[in-house]
Parts: sequence; C-alpha cells; structure tokens
Amino acid sequence: MPSELLNGDDATALVALTLSENVHASRTPLVSTSYTLSGQNAKVTSDVSVDANRAVSASLLSSAELLQAIPHLYQLAATQTGQVLHVSAGESTEKSFGDYSHIMAVRQAGLGLLSSSTVQEAYDLAIIAHAVAIQTSTPFIHFYDSQRVSSEYATVQTVAPEILQQLITPEQIESYKQKSLPAPQTAYLRYKASQDQSADAVVVDVSETVKNVMAQFGTLTRRHYSPVEYTGHPDAELVIVAMGAGAAVVEQTLAHLQSVSPQKIGVLNIRLYRPWSDADLLAHLPESVRRLAVLEPVQDHTATWNPLFLDITAAFQSSQRDDVEILSGQYGVHSLDFNPAMVNAVLRQLRQPTIERRFVVDEIVKAEDALDIKTEAEQFIIVGDAGLSKKYVQSQPESSVQLYTIEKDDTTHSHIRISTRPGSLLPSLVQQAKAVVVVDASVNSVDSINRLAPHGLVAFGGVSAIHLDVTLSSAVKKAVATKGAKVVLVDSKALSHSNFDEILKTAELVEVPASWATIDVSAPQVRSKAPQSKLPIETPYIRLLDQVFQDRLEIANAVHSASVWSASDAQPSASSPEFGYGKLVSKIQQQTRLIDTVENLIKDTTIPSETFKALSNWLLLVKSPSTKPNQLTDAANAVVSVLSANPIASISAEDQAALFPKSNWLIGSDSWSADLGASGVHHVISSGENINMLIVDTTSYSTEAEREQHKKDIGLYAMSFGSVYVASVAVYSSYTGVLHALIEADAYQGPSVVLAYLPVDNQVFDPVKTLKETKVAVDSGAWPLYRWNPVLEAQNKEAFTLDSQRIKKDLEKFLERENHFSQIVLSQPALSKTLVSSLESDVKKRQEDLKRKAREDYAKLLSGLGGAEGPPLTVLFGSDNGNAEGLAKKIATRAKARNLKVKFMAMDDYEDIQELANETNLLIVCSTAGQGELPSNGREFWKALNALLVGEVQLSDLNFAVFGLGDRNYWPRAEDASFYNRPGKIIEAKLEALGANRLLALGLGDDQDADGYETGFQAWQPEFWKALGVKDVGGDEEPPKITDDQMKINSNYLRGTIAEDLLDTSRGDISETNGKLLKFHGSYGQDDRDLREERKKMGLEKAYSFMIRVRMPGGVSTPAQWIVMDKLADSHANGAIKMTTRQAFQLHGIIKSKLRETIRGINHSLLSTLAACGDVNRNIMVTPVTEIPEVHAQVQKFSEEVMLHLAPRTNAYHEIWLADELVAGHAVQDHEPIYGPTYLPRKFKIVIAVPPNNDVDIYAHDLGYIAIVKDKKVIGYNVMIGGGMGATHGNKKTYPRPSSMLGYVPADVAVKVGEAVMTTQRDYGDRTNRKHARLKYTVDTYGLDFFKSEIEKRSGATFAEPAEYEFKDNADRYGWTKGEDDKWHFCMFVENGKIKDTPEFQVRTGLRELAEWHTGEFRLSPNQHLVIANVPEADLEKTKAHLAKYKMDNLSFSGLRLNAMACVALPTCGLAMAESERYLPTLVGLLEQTMEEAGLKDDAITIRMTGCPNGCARPYLAELAFVGKAPGAYNVYLGGGHKGERLNKLYKESLREAEILAEIKPIIKRYALERNAGEPFGDWVIRAGYVKKTITGLDFHD
Repeated sequence: MPSELLNGDDATALVALTLSENVHASRTPLVSTSYTLSGQNAKVTSDVSVDANRAVSASLLSSAELLQAIPHLYQLAATQTGQVLHVSAGESTEKSFGDYSHIMAVRQAGLGLLSSSTVQEAYDLAIIAHAVAIQTSTPFIHFYDSQRVSSEYATVQTVAPEILQQLITPEQIESYKQKSLPAPQTAYLRYKASQDQSADAVVVDVSETVKNVMAQFGTLTRRHYSPVEYTGHPDAELVIVAMGAGAAVVEQTLAHLQSVSPQKIGVLNIRLYRPWSDADLLAHLPESVRRLAVLEPVQDHTATWNPLFLDITAAFQSSQRDDVEILSGQYGVHSLDFNPAMVNAVLRQLRQPTIERRFVVDEIVKAEDALDIKTEAEQFIIVGDAGLSKKYVQSQPESSVQLYTIEKDDTTHSHIRISTRPGSLLPSLVQQAKAVVVVDASVNSVDSINRLAPHGLVAFGGVSAIHLDVTLSSAVKKAVATKGAKVVLVDSKALSHSNFDEILKTAELVEVPASWATIDVSAPQVRSKAPQSKLPIETPYIRLLDQVFQDRLEIANAVHSASVWSASDAQPSASSPEFGYGKLVSKIQQQTRLIDTVENLIKDTTIPSETFKALSNWLLLVKSPSTKPNQLTDAANAVVSVLSANPIASISAEDQAALFPKSNWLIGSDSWSADLGASGVHHVISSGENINMLIVDTTSYSTEAEREQHKKDIGLYAMSFGSVYVASVAVYSSYTGVLHALIEADAYQGPSVVLAYLPVDNQVFDPVKTLKETKVAVDSGAWPLYRWNPVLEAQNKEAFTLDSQRIKKDLEKFLERENHFSQIVLSQPALSKTLVSSLESDVKKRQEDLKRKAREDYAKLLSGLGGAEGPPLTVLFGSDNGNAEGLAKKIATRAKARNLKVKFMAMDDYEDIQELANETNLLIVCSTAGQGELPSNGREFWKALNALLVGEVQLSDLNFAVFGLGDRNYWPRAEDASFYNRPGKIIEAKLEALGANRLLALGLGDDQDADGYETGFQAWQPEFWKALGVKDVGGDEEPPKITDDQMKINSNYLRGTIAEDLLDTSRGDISETNGKLLKFHGSYGQDDRDLREERKKMGLEKAYSFMIRVRMPGGVSTPAQWIVMDKLADSHANGAIKMTTRQAFQLHGIIKSKLRETIRGINHSLLSTLAACGDVNRNIMVTPVTEIPEVHAQVQKFSEEVMLHLAPRTNAYHEIWLADELVAGHAVQDHEPIYGPTYLPRKFKIVIAVPPNNDVDIYAHDLGYIAIVKDKKVIGYNVMIGGGMGATHGNKKTYPRPSSMLGYVPADVAVKVGEAVMTTQRDYGDRTNRKHARLKYTVDTYGLDFFKSEIEKRSGATFAEPAEYEFKDNADRYGWTKGEDDKWHFCMFVENGKIKDTPEFQVRTGLRELAEWHTGEFRLSPNQHLVIANVPEADLEKTKAHLAKYKMDNLSFSGLRLNAMACVALPTCGLAMAESERYLPTLVGLLEQTMEEAGLKDDAITIRMTGCPNGCARPYLAELAFVGKAPGAYNVYLGGGHKGERLNKLYKESLREAEILAEIKPIIKRYALERNAGEPFGDWVIRAGYVKKTITGLDFHD
C-alpha cells in the first residue's frame, strides 16, 4: 500500500477532501488529493452549515469551535445529515497532551463520536466515520488529540481508490442523497413519532454498522479495529480504560510489562463513544476484573466526576456488578506528555490497599515508576530547527517514522523515532535517545540531553571547537557530563539530505572537559533584568492582583493557558469570559446555598453555642455590603475552627471553602471587544453578579493610523449599563492608579470592568518600548485613564473621575450625553475643558492655528510689511541641538538685509511638498542625527520629498542649495564613513534627481575643523550669495551673542524674569535665558522625548516638564523629609523619587504650574533646592557609612559647614519660591560676597571621602577632601583638585581628568581652603568657552604648582605632605553594619536609584511605611542606593521584618549588578544620545550569564553607563563603561581602576547590543581564566593589552 508522511490534521483533511463534495474548514487544509470519490474536487468553504441538497460533507474543526456550534450540531442530528466533523480535540497548543473537555460537552447532541489514538487511526477511522455516516444518515464527530495526534508526523499507509470504492459505493451515496430531509418538528412531536413507530419500522443500529464497516475495512486493508477493544491478560484483575493517544500509550506499556513478566492486567480502548453500549463494554471486559481505572484527558469544573467514568460506572451499576472498584483519573490536560512511567503509576495506584477514587496522573508519578520500554526503533532528538527535523524524517523513505515537536525554553525539541517495522510507534516523548542534535549550540538543550541514553551522543552545530566552552551554558555542560555523553561537532544542516550515521563519519570529536562534571547549577539564579520575550503578556497585572488580593484571588478562566493570548485560534474558549463566568457563577451559587444552610442551622436549638455564635457572626457579615474582607476571613476561620471540633454533616469540607471571601476575576484580551452584545462580556456585566473582568489591551495606539482602527470600546459599553464599575488604567503610566482601580473594583458589589493597557510588539515584551508606547497613548488621549464608580453616583457625587488629561472622541460624546462634562469642570476647576476635550476635536484646530501664526510671525519678522523687493528665498532647517537652526536663522537675517523676500521655518513645518514647484530659491540647512539620520524636525519633510517620483512635480524652476552639519570622526570606522553629513547629501541628490537646479556645491560643516562647522560655513556662504546673484553689500554685522556671564549680570542675582515666566500659562516651558537661571534654583526644564515626535505631528507643543534636584549634604534625610518627598512625587511629579549619582533627591515630570508649589513643599521640610544645579558649588557628597562609626557625624557636620559657607547669598530664591508674592525685575538688589554677580565659570562639585571607601569617587570632582582619622577623630584632610568627567564626542580638546593631590591641611582650615579653591577657579577659569571652563582645564592650563600657591595665599594655610591613606574600592557597603550607640545601618540595593513601585518590587510603598515609624535617618549613597541609618537595637528585628516583607532586604544579586550605575538619560534629559537608566539593567542581565558561567557571579566589576559623554554617572572611572553615541549605539571603555583611582580608555566605538556582547563576553571568559589572584578586571584588561593605561586626562585620547 502507498504511504505518506502526515500528521493527524493532514490525515483527516486528506480523507475529507477525497470522500466529500463539500469541506467546511476553519483551518486551511495543507494537503491535496489527485483522486476524489465524487470525481470532482471538493468545494472548501469556511462556513459550517447543513447542506440542503444532502451533499457528502465534512468539517475540519478545533474542539473549541464546537461550543459555538451546539445549535448547528442539534440541527445536523435532527435532519439526519451524514456529515462528518473531524475535530482536533484540545485546549492548549503548547502545554497539553490532549483535552477532551469540549468533546464531552457536546456528547449528548445526538452525533456519533469516534475516537482515534494514533495518526494511522486518525486516517483509517476518518474513512470509517464517513462510510458509517453515509450508510446510517448519522452525523459523526471523529476526534483525536489536538497535540499528540494532531501535530505528530508519522508514516501513514493510505487506502487505494479501488478499496475506498468498496467501502463507500456509488449506490450508498445515491441512496443517502435520495433520502428526504425530515420535516421540521418540535421536540414533543419527535418524541411522539418515536413512540408511535410501527413494529415493522426499520431502526438503524449505528453501533452494529460501525462494527460491520470496521470488519470490512480490516478485510480490505488488514488493519483491524473494533468499537471497543480489549488487550491484555484474559483473566485480568486490573484494567485501565482510555481513549485517544493515551490508550495507545497504555496498550504499548502493558504489552511491554507482560513481555517482561506476565501480569493480570489489561487495557480497554474506547473508540466508539457514542452511541454508547453498556452491553458492548461489559462483554469486552474479563469477568475477573476487580479494579478499573478510567483515564480521561478532561477537566470539567462544572461536575465532580468525568463523563467516561460516569458512563462506565452506570454500566456496572445497571448490571449490578458492585464488586468492581472504579477509579477516575485525569491526565494530559496540563502535561506535555503521557508516558510509560505514568501508566506504571496508575497500575501502582490500582494495587494500593486503600484506593483514591479521583486522582491526577501527573501528581502521582514517583521515581520508582520510571520505565524504559525497549524498542528496535532508533530514537533521536533534534533541538532548534523543526523544519530541518521534518526534512530528515522525509529522507527515510523505507522506514516507519514518527516526528513530534514541542517548544520549551523558546526552543523547538523534535522527538524522532525511525523503525524498519510497519505500524504505529509509541505516541510519547523519547526517553532514551540514541543521539541529540543541537542545531544552535547556544540554545537551552538541557531537557533533551536529559532524555539521552547513558553514554549517548550529543552533536552540536553552529560552533567551532575553540568556542564550544564559551557558547554552551553551564546547565548544558553539566547535563552532558552527567550523561557521560560523547560530544561531536557537525554540520547539522546536512541532516536534510543524509542519514545520521553518514554525518557522524565527518563529525569532529570533542573531548568533554572533566570540569563540566563539577559545575554547580544548583545555586539560585541571579535575578535577570533582560526582557522576558515569552513571559505571559498579562503577567504585570496578574502580579498586581496577587499582591493586592493574595489568598482571596480567584482567576477563573484561561486555566489551560500560559497566557490569555496563547494560540487563540485553536482554543479561544479557554480564555473566553463564558468559560470562567460559568465557573464563578457556580461558586457564587455554592455560597448562596451555604447561606441558606447556615440560616437553617442557626434556627436549630441543638447546635453548640460556640457553633451558633460563629455561624451567626459569619452570616451577619456575609450579608452586610459594608463588611471588609479581613472581617469576613476572620469570621470564616472561626467557623472552620468550631466545625473541626463539632462537625456538621450539612457543611462539607468543600462548603467550608465557600465561607471565605473571594475576589473573583476573569482575565482577557482585547479580542473580547468583538461582538460585545453577543459575547460573554455582555453576559457578565448584565448579570449583576459580583464578578470582575481585567481586560488587557496590547494594541499600540502611538500612531494616528493605529488610533483610527475602530475597535469596540468595552468601557463605554459597560458604562452605558449604569450599574457596572469601569476603570481604564495603564501600569506603565500610573502604578498607583492601577492599584486604586483594582481595589475599587473588588469593593464594588456588582460587575466590574478594568481595562488595562500593556502595548507589546508581536507578543514580545520589551519594557522600554512598552513604556514609550504607553506614554504616547495616554498623552494623546488614545488610552485615557479614568474610573467610573456607580457607588459615587448613588451618593450624589460625580461617578466619573478622569486621571489623565486627554480623552477619546467617543468618550467625550458619552460624557456630554450623560452630562458629566459640566460636573468634571465644576468639581475640578483647574481642569479646563481644553484639557479634557478629545484629541480629535482640538488637535486639528490647534495645529492649524500654530502653523498659521508661525508663518505670519516669520513673515513679519523677516520680510517686514512688504518692503522687500529682491528675489524670494525659502530657508528651511533641520536641527536637534540648535546649531543648524542658528545657521539658518543667520542666513535668513542676512538675506533680509540684502532685501530678499524670506520665508523661514523648520523642514517639517513646510506643509505641502508639492509647493516646492512654486518656490524660486530654496536653502536647506540640516544637521546629522544618529547614524546618518535626519533630525527630528526634518524627518516628515524628507519622507514626503523622498516619496516624490520624477515627473510627479515640476521643479525645473527651483534653484536650491544645501548646507549640512556633521562630524567626520563621529563614526570613525571605514564602513561607517557614509554616515558623515548623510542627510545633506541625500536631500541634495533627491532634489537634483527631481529636476531642481543646484545653485552651488553641497556645503559641509565639520565639527572636526578648527572652528567646527563655522569653518566650512564661512567658506561656503560668500559662494551662496554669489550664486543667488546678490551683491555682497555687507550687513553681516550682528549684535554679539549674550554670554552666560552677561546673562548672570543682567539677571540681578539670578532673578531674571523667572517670576513672569511662571505666570505665563500659554505654554509649558520658560524662555532659554530663564531656563539657564532656573538651574541655580535647583531645576532643569525638560520635555518627554518619547512623546516629541508624536506631539509634533499633532501640532502640540512638547511635553514640557521640570526636574527638581534637592540640595542635601551627605544625602541625609529625616523620615519626615522622606514622607514629604514621597507625597510630592505623587501629587506633583511622576510618581517616582530618583536618588541621583550626586547623593540627592530628584523629582521628574513636574509641570510649570506646580513648580513653585513643589519647591515650597521641599523647603517646608527644611530641605532646599538652591544651588543644587548651576554655576555654583553644588551638593556635597559624603561617605554615608564609615568604617569607624564615630567618624560619620564629624564629616557630615563638616559637609554642612562647607555647604553653608559656599552657598549663594541672593534673596531671589526666597522671593520667587517662598514669599507669598512674587518679586520681579530689579526691585531688590543683592550682594554675593564670594561669587560676585557672575558666579562661577561652570559648575563646582565637592566630595568628602573616608578611607578605605572611595564610594564618592573623589578623583571625579573639582574638590575632594580625604578624611584623615586618628583615635576616631578627624584631624585633617588631604585635598585633591581638578577632577571632572565631562567630554564631547569627537572633540579631543575635551576630556575627563582624575583629580590631583595638593597635600594635607588641618581640619580647622579646611573650609577656608575650600573657599580658596573655588575663588581661584572663579577668577582664573575660562569664561569665554564653556566647554573649557571646568576647574580641570584651569588646572591643566595654569599648572598644579600655581594653583597650590594661589590657594595657600588666599586661605592662609600651608599644605603639608599628604597623610597616609588607602582606598580599597568605590562600592557601597551592602547589608547590616553596626553604628554608634548600639544603632544599626542597612544599605539596600535600589537599581539605578529609582524609588518607584512596580508589580515585582513595591519599594516606594515599603519605604513610605518605614518612614512613618523609623526613628533614625535615611542616607542616600553616592552609587544611587539607600542606607536605612541609625536603627535602634529595639527596632532592629521589626525593621528586618519590614524590609523582608517588601523584599528590600534582597541582596542576592550578581557582583556585576551590585556595582552598576547609570544616569537618567532618556526620555527627559535633553542631552542624551542613547538610553541609559532604562537599558543598563537589560545589558547587565545579558552579561550575567557569562559572568556566572565563568565563575565570576560574585566578582565585583564596576560597570557604568551614560546616555551622553557628559559623564553624570562617572563612567570614565569604571572598569567597564558604556557611553551613548546614538540611539542603541555606545562607545565602550575599559581599564578604569577598581578603586576609582584611574581613568579608563576607549576600546571600541559605536557598538550595538549584539556587537557589545560579542566583544565583552570573550573578554570576561578570558579574564576568568588568566587573571592573577585578586587582580581586578580593570587592571587585567590593561595587562592583557586590550587598552593602554591612562595616566592623566591629557593622555585619555591617546
């Protein structure tokens, strides 16, 4: 007979296409047939319907679709249609062997049910089902396991056409078609008709027909089947009953056991399940049977016992066979496999003296059940390439093969059996593989290697012998060694055309190192921060539910799925609301029945008084709507307690579970929004039951096109009912908002809908991208944050609460209709209708108004009122940092002076690209961003220009010129040379290609030239005027630009016009000058760069906000101050507290209207923001935990003295921020005794280090004090000056510099010395070039000796030789340390200093609660961590318990993570070129595995990252550093000192993630092997020759 390689789905589809005229398929058949019984190709449609003309029909379905098709099934049965439904039965496509739950749900629909247990059976029984259906006019469901049979490929012996024609004859088909459809009847009439049938009426016996057809099939094909088939000992006492693939496993397992040792055991395979025959069942079972185990892959939450068990039990009861004990076993629903060991476990269960009536097979398996079935088949596993596996088995034509692929750990594992004997192979995962082939050696292949036979073969592909040890994970190496496996390297792709033995002939044998056997893989894994691409999408929200409701949480649906998104096409009902709704209603009804029972019980005067009291109290509480869950839980515990002492028969153990309050939740995806009126969502919200739905929407709404997708709004639908609690939340926008909504939903006594936003791309969860998408969606109003609480409406309060600033148009209309807009505005006067109006209704008008105003302003500014008579000139610019805009503005001004008619605007503000045809002269000045990309305000213009085709617009009359700005050394690799000035080049080329006329050659401004881009511009500009034909009439004289010093002088001691700007509500930012002055007051103006591009498209201004930094010497805060900062973070900022690298608090996201309130709030707590930024002495850092406890108080006091002495004296700060009335202009005159009116040339930073700890990074700062201690007293300080981190990419005149030692001074003159250092910098620092204005450059310019003498002269102190000291490292001291007076300190790890609650780590809540009773203080560390300081001995255990409760005591991180630090960077820092704070945890996670494999898990390597070269996280002192150069690209630096004493050096430029890992991982591996004892990483990379040692800042670039 012919054979084909088919899986179960293909096999049944082949039969359906061969035997049917019509095929209704929800899945597209992947097979075709050259022969059909009807002589014509089957018509394939997607609808399922009854064929009125009685055509021979089949359906290809998943079992999930049966639930929706129940009415259709009854119609099939009623009309006696011989249609066959081939059903792949199961719920999960990944984690289930099989699941017949849906099949069992329709077992009473009147259709025949036929079950297959192998792929061959699926083919054969499909034919038999069609034959019986046609002969009996009975519809059949032919079903098989959706996993094992559906997906398993096997060699199938197909049936020849001549045999098919004997099984289904043309006469039978014609007879079937001629049979008329019965007239529609009611159920009563059908019943009467059946009672009135005459004695001679012919009744079709379907069961007998099945037997006959099976017998005929066996005669023709020699493959024999029976409806019920027994295999085993004729006098068996123990019998297992099963259906489907599980039955095949049981048959082969019992056959093996019988061959080893004869036993009285047997198996009954149920193939024909409906119609059911008790007699047939009993006839096939031995009379000797005494125990029966019924195995079913079914999970039915609505019934206690499974269906097949009930049928078999009923058969025995009806025959009065009470001597047989029957057990019910569930298998396969939650397991990937059903194997011989599980069968052995069932037999052991049957042999137990005391049996368990119900059991789950997965849960009873023990090690002793392991069973190796000997087979002549060769067994292999191929890991990592399912397609290759299929090609391999296809290349074995003379064999009987089996291929079954599962996915585990994001990798495919293909289990293969090859046999020379015909017949079905064991449908179970391979246990004793001859070989395991790992196509990609880097993947996790542990599970498959564990299935290898002892001393078997492991073949790795895609790796060379030299890289094998580096590539394999520790777990894989350990598994190989444990199995004693032979390891070879192969070209795994050759498997597609060669057999395994041939490939081994050319394989490279690799000796397995003895060290692999000693690898410890039992250690707890380091918490990885790498993105979890396969983590269930809704996980963050489920974690929140679990944290909020804990033991009360009841999630009723998606019980068969890893995620509510799992393979929705094949198993939608597992996550459907109907599925969980029924389960929850059942539980609610159970509690209702319990309430009735308790009401009756308390009327019984005979029950004990304790029981009466407990039951009465519980009943009172359960009926009260105001009862809190903890009250009811206590009452329930009391009832359980009394019932344990005095049981009551009417309250069972199952009933007792209903005593406790539950928070009932259904979790779903946005697919639930389809057909709301007919969906389960409607049933839930209209039921009035206390059921909550959490619906997670993963759609991106960050673009206009995505927002225009019309999807039904569940929130609006639910709110229209009026009695449903509704909330719209986003965990990446407002964590507390989500908590608030979940708690309110739970408290609401009725249905609740919580719409939760979590945008993902192709179900891959990337936290940074999700955060960006969420912000854009919330900011644009595409995902508004709101809550609708009907309880408030009943209290005459506003039911609707808006938690974001924008809403969607449809929501706006709903609110207007319900008259809620006026209520919102009345209740929240600060929230104007402009803010709450919809995006659609205001963006377009605002965009048009802004652009019209811009054009008018530019016209008035540059062209005057019509006085210009020269030729027209349109000047467009593309600029991110302002340089290109500045040049363009300069040309526009000079053009106007030459009497040209000038239009001037950003490239993206040029509305219609077609208008270029009407321009005469065009100049484009464009800078370069990233890797040759257009700047952000030029990208839309370029898209439109680049989309034009030649001839589409006439540009023959357009003259153009382009000037580009770039840096030829920014991307130094030869292959990256094309990035230099690429925007200017491509714009010029495109315009020329469109037919425009080039005025002159492209102008190129290069940052590497002597005067930067000005060098090229000055040479190009005269040629530009000449090309325009404009005389050089001068007019180039421009007023000199106001310097920063002049700005300070004009500001009247830092007042400027800040007060007026704060009152201007027309825009969210302040002027450039006031922005610079604001820094002195402790604040930076920023905007959210995640939202820039989208808001620009919408015509909105940038998402402006302000950052506030707090000045707090030594990072010390009282608990009361902490609470104030926490409250301000919620009420005025973005909900997070940032602990900075400057040992200070920082708040982000403060809008201008709240800026003054925030600074006032900070000052009311006795903290200040004055001089936290700006050209003054900033916050002073201090070692927070000193080795000698008594020293800290001394250095802390010293820091406060220095801070106070060097603080600005201006009254402007008090007037602007703290006084009741703002004072503006020059109303008040001040005096600055130390700074003078121009303050310092640049910022000035001071630190105080206490050896042996250099956690403050003393070498990175302008002025550093090293405390010298004698007898626990600080007697003086070694003074260091001239450190600094900032630099500019590509500008070698800028560099970081380690500070230089001046010498030792006594403690009593240290303050004067500090003033002298600062005033020397004040007087000698460079005030003409801010890039050269830091103290480090002043020291290098004048020399250290000059500085030393100048300081001595100004301070009156004389420097002695430096006192002896030693630094050991620059890390924090984690964990508990003893302080003074029996007080304790705990340094906790806070990644990148971000105090923000997340579902995984509620650190902000934990610290807020701690601050409410902590009597000590909080100390911020210089490395962005936190010290809980001065904990009294009496509070020690309480504090430990609190830290443990919130996981704040967790220090089980890798040494790499504990020593990592990043700046804020994107999205708020305007200077950032790449991610930093948001990306470093991910990169560390990617490097941790390599560190652990190299045995370096606990080794401290200092790793730092910044988003730009300015160095806020002090990267140039790190052993390993990453400095952002463009989005996703970083310069990599190596060789910093482990003590923070030496600068690192550039190793590689502009590496992206994959390149970083490829470079750094081998270095880490080599370091582990070659380092000397105690040799730090930074020292070793220099010794190994990766970089040269950096001595001073001047040789940093060498």
